[in-house]
Amino acid sequence: MSTNKEVLFKGIKYIAWALPLYFMGPSIIYNAFINKENNWHYLVLAIGMTACFFAIFLTFRGLKTIMQSLFDGNK
Repeated sequence: MSTNKEVLFKGIKYIAWALPLYFMGPSIIYNAFINKENNWHYLVLAIGMTACFFAIFLTFRGLKTIMQSLFDGNK
């Protein structure tokens, strides 16, 4: 059982892109709730929620890719 290193690094890249989004998303959402009197409140809130969604999506995609590199290396 060998590890496909190219696929492994691709999965690590996905998780590396997700890590900053885990911090930026909640910060943007917090900023949106603090500035409710601003007209851009809902747009900033939507951007924060989108960042959180993509953080979760990239994490699952990265974990799936890493698992494929570890266990599907023979194919």
